[in-house]
Amino acid sequence: MKAAIFRGGDIVVGDVPEPKPATGQVLVKTLACGICGSDLHAAQHAHRMVDMSKRVSGRIAMDLSRDVVFGHEFCCEVLDYGPDTERRLPLGARAVAMPVMPLSAETRTTIGYSNDYPGGYAERMVLAAPLLLEVSNGLSAEHAALTEPLAVGIHAVEKATLASDDVPLVVGCGPVGLATIVGLRLKNARPIIAADFSPKRRELAAKMGADIVIDPAKETPYGKLPVGRRAVIFECVGVPGLLQQIFEAAPRDARIVVAGVCMEPDRIEPFFGIVKELALQFVLGYTPAEFAWCLSLLAEGLVDAEALITGKVGLEGVKGAFKELANPERHTKILVEPWR
Repeated sequence: MKAAIFRGGDIVVGDVPEPKPATGQVLVKTLACGICGSDLHAAQHAHRMVDMSKRVSGRIAMDLSRDVVFGHEFCCEVLDYGPDTERRLPLGARAVAMPVMPLSAETRTTIGYSNDYPGGYAERMVLAAPLLLEVSNGLSAEHAALTEPLAVGIHAVEKATLASDDVPLVVGCGPVGLATIVGLRLKNARPIIAADFSPKRRELAAKMGADIVIDPAKETPYGKLPVGRRAVIFECVGVPGLLQQIFEAAPRDARIVVAGVCMEPDRIEPFFGIVKELALQFVLGYTPAEFAWCLSLLAEGLVDAEALITGKVGLEGVKGAFKELANPERHTKILVEPWR
């Protein structure tokens, strides 16, 4: 089958082996798959990602001498089931799923960051059958593909354990920051303050529910935080140096929730966190319940999904899309449609 393949540090279009579902697995056709910032980081910092994965118990590192097919934000069509597998959804049903493949009671791998389980930049995939969620209510495949990135922001908000008087500040209004703003709006955590250098992303932040949108090139967003209320700062960028900036600028007793995935070594001065008594929380992914909830939010029209999608490409366009996503004025979320 055809796929956009990460091979030798480059993205190339070629053939990979046709996947075959085993027991407990389902064969699906990829209908739409979002390009995630984590994919851009993985392509740029592949060797570092592999090295760090080897140092975390229970994670299976990619073998960069072999092909990898990225793509973990997908909507798909059910084609066939593996032997002795419960057929929960009918053939032809549209579905989403958490991009996780259990390998044993203790081990699992991530679809899209695995040599053996290609992701959504391929024509077909094999998924864990019990994780399939049917797309309902006439939700389009491209909108359903936003379930996964939306769940990342929703999870960050849930892990923040907001109190009724907390004031959120979202630093960075890319897809993760925008999903975080949606989660805060649903929690009615007001006012929602958002900061980004990009005019386009600030516009989207307001559309998603931010009450106060700041250009940090012109003024500090920390000056908008009300005195006497705890600040909860969501770091949604993931670049070296930003955590230190937040440490220095954050008010006393602030809670910092790190949702941006920084793939490079970083440096902070704990002194600022100590004297201000800052709380630091790192977050990743989502729970099955949060993932299912996000699909429902999209199906019920509670998220302006169309505003987030700024481009669609076939497999031949994936490499160019990786470059295009570096320009926040042009793109927020590009979808890959391998059938194009």
